[in-house]
Amino acid sequence: MHVDKKMADTIQHPAPIVFVVDDDSSVRDSLELLIGACGWQPIVFETAEQFLSSAQPATPNCLILDVNLPDLDGFEVQRHVSDRTDLPIIFLTGYGDVPMTVRAMKGGAAEFLTKPYEVDVLLEAIRQALDRSRQSQASDVFLQGLRGRYASLSPREQQVMALVVSGLLNKQVGFELGISEITVKAHRGQVMRKMQARTLPELVIMAAKLDGALH
Repeated sequence: MHVDKKMADTIQHPAPIVFVVDDDSSVRDSLELLIGACGWQPIVFETAEQFLSSAQPATPNCLILDVNLPDLDGFEVQRHVSDRTDLPIIFLTGYGDVPMTVRAMKGGAAEFLTKPYEVDVLLEAIRQALDRSRQSQASDVFLQGLRGRYASLSPREQQVMALVVSGLLNKQVGFELGISEITVKAHRGQVMRKMQARTLPELVIMAAKLDGALH
C-alpha cells in the first residue's frame, strides 16, 4: 500500500491530544468538534475516574477540566496528576471565583476559564498548554539520555566527574583519589566522550541536570 508523505508524517508525528473531562454532554460534543477542527485529537470523558484510568500518551497533550464533576472534583483530579508535568490543565467551569482561580493556579494549572468561553481565548490556552507539554516531554527525553550516559561511566569515571565538576584541577583530583595526574586526564577524557560534553562548563550543566545523581 502506498503511503503519501502527509500520511507518513501523521503516523510518525501523531496529533497532540486534548483530553476533555466534563459531565455536560453538550459541552463535550462542542469541544470535541472544536478541537478536531483545529487538527488536534480530542478524547472526551464524562467522569474523572474514566480519565484517570486512561493510558498516558507519549504525544504532547493537555486537559480541559471541569471543576464540578459527579465523582471527583477538578481539584482532586489535579492532585492525582500533579506528577504529570507534561499534562497542563485548563480549568473550564460554569462558575468560578477568585479563590477557586488562585487554588487552581497554585496547583499548577495553565489557565482557568469560565463558561460560556470565548473560542479564541480557549484555543490560545490550548496552544500554549500543548507547547508546555511538548517542552516537558523533550526535557524528559533529554534527561533520560543523560542518565543513560552517566550510567555508562565506570565507578572511577563517575568519581572523577564528580570531583572535576566541583572545580578541582586534575592534580587535585589525583590527590583525592590517590591516582596520578596522567590517569586523571585519561579518565576525564573518557568522561567527556561518554557524556558527549564538548567543554567543562557543558559537563557542569549536565551534572546539575542529573539532579543529585552524583551525591
